[in-house]
Amino acid sequence: MDILKLLSRSTKQTTRTRKDAPSTKLPSAGTSANPQLFYDAIPEARGKKRKRGRETEQVQAQDEAESNVNFFEEKASVSKEKKSPAPKLATKSESKTDIVAELLDEGECRQLLRSHRLKATLLPSNKPAKVIKKSKKKKKAVESTKKEEYKQIYPQPLVAFKDLRSTYGISGRMAENLVQQGYKIPTEVQMGSLPLLLRPKIALGESINEVEDANGEIHVDLLAVAPTGSGKTLAFLIPIVDQIMQRRRASEAKEHVLEAIVVAPTKELATQIVNEAKKLSPGTGVKVVGMRKGMRITKEDDQEQDESSGDEGEDEEDDDGEDAEKPRKRTSQPAVKADIMVSTPGLLFSALSTDLAQPASLPTTRTLVLDEADVLLDPLFRDQTLGVWNSCTNPELRVTLWSATMGSNIESLASSTIQSRRSRLDLAPTSHIIRLVVGLKDSAIPNITHRLVYAATEPGKLIALRQLLHPTAKSTDATQSLRPPFLVFTQTIPRAVALHSELLYDIPSEAGGSTRIAVLHAELSDTARSTIMTRFRNGEIWILITTDILSRGVDFRGINGVVNYDVPNSGAAYIHRVGRTGRAGREGGVAVTFYTKEDIPYVKAVANIIAASEKAAGKGESEAGMKRWLLDALPTPSKQEKKKLKLHGVEARRGGLGEKNKEGNVKGKWKSQISTKSGYERKLEHNRKGAIQGSRRRMLEAEKEEQNGEDSEWGGIDE
Repeated sequence: MDILKLLSRSTKQTTRTRKDAPSTKLPSAGTSANPQLFYDAIPEARGKKRKRGRETEQVQAQDEAESNVNFFEEKASVSKEKKSPAPKLATKSESKTDIVAELLDEGECRQLLRSHRLKATLLPSNKPAKVIKKSKKKKKAVESTKKEEYKQIYPQPLVAFKDLRSTYGISGRMAENLVQQGYKIPTEVQMGSLPLLLRPKIALGESINEVEDANGEIHVDLLAVAPTGSGKTLAFLIPIVDQIMQRRRASEAKEHVLEAIVVAPTKELATQIVNEAKKLSPGTGVKVVGMRKGMRITKEDDQEQDESSGDEGEDEEDDDGEDAEKPRKRTSQPAVKADIMVSTPGLLFSALSTDLAQPASLPTTRTLVLDEADVLLDPLFRDQTLGVWNSCTNPELRVTLWSATMGSNIESLASSTIQSRRSRLDLAPTSHIIRLVVGLKDSAIPNITHRLVYAATEPGKLIALRQLLHPTAKSTDATQSLRPPFLVFTQTIPRAVALHSELLYDIPSEAGGSTRIAVLHAELSDTARSTIMTRFRNGEIWILITTDILSRGVDFRGINGVVNYDVPNSGAAYIHRVGRTGRAGREGGVAVTFYTKEDIPYVKAVANIIAASEKAAGKGESEAGMKRWLLDALPTPSKQEKKKLKLHGVEARRGGLGEKNKEGNVKGKWKSQISTKSGYERKLEHNRKGAIQGSRRRMLEAEKEEQNGEDSEWGGIDE
């Protein structure tokens, strides 16, 4: 046998495996049969041992045994045993969705909520001030009083979307729209929030006495904390659209009145919410509008313009007098007609405060939604968000706050704002807030693979990122490299632009070349940003370099991974960044985080989140990527360092230059730049540019001297 033929056969086999390699299943590919993130097996219920896969077989066997006793007996007892929704969620089968769900007792609600890691808590109406602990003996007494103030409740969970029609009474048109969109099994946040927002009297059950006032009315505000990609947008849009449609149908009103406002921190997220709302509203008559510059949302100026048009002569005479001192700016554009308005806080607040000296009021608004509430109530947007909140003067206003990360300071600020608003409007002082938490609070979803890579220097990070661009490259742990499409996050806009220019020609022309890489940041125009988003969703762009502008709320269903080129400013920023992959129950992608020597003091928060996520995924010490020795070796930053990092990021990368020393000189100027050129080459290029600018400056000065000399000679002749 020829040895060359054997060698050629072996090479052909290896090439065949390489061709088959791209056909493997990629992360975040396809659609998920069950979008739920958690389901823990219920150990015991009604004396029966329930397991996720075997329970339906036991129920079917019991049904057959009972039916053999008497063929003419009605199977009422069988239907009673099947009313528990646990088997339907456990088997993930579509045939179970045809069964009409019944209301569960408190014990069954408690088991089902715990199995999906849902926790609903009734917050105290008046939050007391912090008590100073003077001795250890009083510590137990103080903690016991605090536990009594926060009461855990067990509302009715939503088993399937079809139950919204039969149990919670949504309109038939809304139910048809949900079926057309393919919604069957609700996620955890939808399971707990939709019954509370649609029919709180049915959902609360035995806990209704805790929130019902003397007149029998219920006013409940919701604060929901759920992981990224868990369906929070759908959870607050369904009640808004359905309630607006039913109110308009009851009053037979055809005019569009602004009844709901949704506030989002970025334009991309606001546009996404508008698109999702339009998918739910066909045939309902509900009009959804995204806020744009120049829009007017109040009708107060329209009446004054009509009055002023009848007295044009008088107004023209007084234009230079009293009218010139009025703060009102009259515009010819009429107020927009909408039922739901989606906007960023700055755009909406400027529209309310442009026409009047004080922000205009919104008396018709019944629902205010703060999406990504921890950012909206952060110092960056706090004044604008609270200005919009205070403009909603309707006594029936219901406020819902949604985010994947929610600190205790945001919770206390929301509670105090609700109480102060009710006292200012002379409303009933009691207002109840229900906090709904899915899974572990302030943690990443467990279906993501995390990698923390030490790159030492900025050139090392660039080399590591270039290795990820090769689809056949292998990492150090022999796992498959990150596949496009994926997002790359940087700390600042100049660094995003510089990284884009460096990677512009890394993809070969046969695969599309520079058209496959793009950069998106806040300094681009709205048209350019929307075009890049559309191309990225259509698959025309594979690698999108951006800042934290896309880290929150934006839904990309086909993202295979996320690269943190720069360490995020906080643990919450890391959770939201990596949450762009593995959404809606899909198999999660890869989250790669590069860190250098300058980042070591700030990596501890990211490492703790990775360790908690791997523990929630059930990984042991041998399987986990975050080792215990690394957590112990990393330094713990102080509170002042955390605050400084959150506001400004790593100091060495501000603006892409470097950190300044005490004398004001920039040190490490070239080390922090994103470039493959050495410091010596950049120095020569800088000197060359300086020489060119100096020669141009000398030429201009020489021309000016010649002109001045000619002017003096001609001046002498004229004399």
